Amino acid sequence: MQAELNTDITIKELCKGFIYNQSEGKGLFGLSGKLTIQPEYQRNYIYADGKRDAAVIDSILKGYPLGLIYFNKTSEDTFEVLDGQQRITSIGRYLTEKFPIFDENNNPQYFGALPKEKRDKIFETKILVYECEGTEAEIKEWFKTINIAGIPLVEQELLNAVYSGPFVTCAKEYFSNSRNTSNQKWSCYINGTADRQDFLERALQWVSKGDVSDYMSRHRNDDHITELKDYFNSVIDWASTIFTDIKKQMKGLEWARLYETYKNTPYDSALLSEKVQQLYSDSYVKNKKGVFEYLLGGEENTRLLDVRLFDEKTKKEAYNRQTNEVKDKDISNCPFCAIGNNSNKNRIYKFEDMEADHVKAWTKGGSTTIENCEMLCTMHNRSKGNK
Repeated sequence: MQAELNTDITIKELCKGFIYNQSEGKGLFGLSGKLTIQPEYQRNYIYADGKRDAAVIDSILKGYPLGLIYFNKTSEDTFEVLDGQQRITSIGRYLTEKFPIFDENNNPQYFGALPKEKRDKIFETKILVYECEGTEAEIKEWFKTINIAGIPLVEQELLNAVYSGPFVTCAKEYFSNSRNTSNQKWSCYINGTADRQDFLERALQWVSKGDVSDYMSRHRNDDHITELKDYFNSVIDWASTIFTDIKKQMKGLEWARLYETYKNTPYDSALLSEKVQQLYSDSYVKNKKGVFEYLLGGEENTRLLDVRLFDEKTKKEAYNRQTNEVKDKDISNCPFCAIGNNSNKNRIYKFEDMEADHVKAWTKGGSTTIENCEMLCTMHNRSKGNK
């Protein structure tokens, strides 16, 4: 890996022929077309928030250093940005009037409206550029290293760099485009954003059953993403068909696992909708995220719901009541032991040897109140189940 410092590039020269295409990942060029600003392995542009992009321009006008920029030399007179894409794109977007900065009176100032001396200062500002040459592996390893600082690369951005090629290009065009009309629907089920590769990462995890690196390696040179896109949309479409009510707790669930487990089970979506509403309105259900798997699994695993348990005060009150009731009867304070024909029929259990149970099961409408609480020995409580 070789690097040569070039201190003679001005912003005017850098952004000459700058083309900004609204589809991320395409059409970002500078240096009269000789510089590819966003190679396919780079992250999407993430400075467009009215703060970080404006801060780049403000730094230039105040004479602050922009920091080192790294170019990868791809041929005798062509380059691609190795590090500095966010800063360069911010500059180019400002010069092409995609956003304003604000003066001391909070008035917006687009580039064309700036006083001539300020426009000249931007144009004449020189940037420090290292022009690097090396093998593909060296360049991408360097790319990882220099991105440790600043806004760290997420894992998927690193994988995009390692396995760059036509597959990554197609995948980013579909899953990493913030203007894809499907983003809103995907956001109901997946945490994150298109810009930071969250949708692409989840799609790859689903289709590869968790082995993303292997999948990307095997498909690196594919010029399509048919399998990836079809599987992802199958999972999302299945979830949206089964559960017609969108709840915020749906986001981030293991939908691919649920799809593989329950995709062949028939469901009545209208009935499921009613049950979702009932469970959401039930104050005893603490884990609303577990509602969906609970219903898909036939309403058997109540642990998914984290149903509110009896508090210590209620349990002790129930224990004292039961123990006092059998004090002179020579029978156990566990109702199940008392009626049985066993060695514990007369045993008085200590409080710590008993567990609270719903007399009428919660799943059958029983409440978590003192009136519906009974203390059972550990063996009987755990064998009772949902009866």
